[in-house]
Amino acid sequence: MTVVVLVVTGVGLVLAGFAWWPRSGSPFQGALSAAMLAALATVGGLLLFRPEGTADWSWNARAWLILVAGALAVVGGGPLTTSVLALVDRGSLATQQAGEILRGGALIGALERGAVFAALVSGWPEGVAITLAIKGLARYPELSDPDRADPDKPDPRAARAVAERFIIGTFTSVLWAAGCAGLLLR
Repeated sequence: MTVVVLVVTGVGLVLAGFAWWPRSGSPFQGALSAAMLAALATVGGLLLFRPEGTADWSWNARAWLILVAGALAVVGGGPLTTSVLALVDRGSLATQQAGEILRGGALIGALERGAVFAALVSGWPEGVAITLAIKGLARYPELSDPDRADPDKPDPRAARAVAERFIIGTFTSVLWAAGCAGLLLR
């Protein structure tokens, strides 16, 4: 059963890698994100019911699961967050402009997911609060005055759209990383 868990987690990681290639928010990226979620849910189900062969993992198998689940947390959260934000952005110029104001989101999100995963797996949940506090403080200028971040595109709805996009993206990213960490905390 250990091999099945590792293989399905690895398949989720491969799907996550492929999900970066299509254009952001495309239906293909959404389908890959859904398949990646299904792989994570399958592994979670396998580990939740502790079938024979997963109760006493060797250190080597557990180390591989930590490595693969950590990579899935970092790599998989980007396309998933992009897919969720694409659903939010449909037909709204203000939220699309908000995406331009909040630059660097992919890299910041990857670092955030890595920090959340590491904090939870290491048994230090306070690290999640510290990570989110640092992210909020770093993004404060764009959140408090989006016109200052992009003065060429002032829009009265932009301030609310920037905050909504920040919150939705952060929640999606953190929940994904926590779900991947949850595989190890069964």
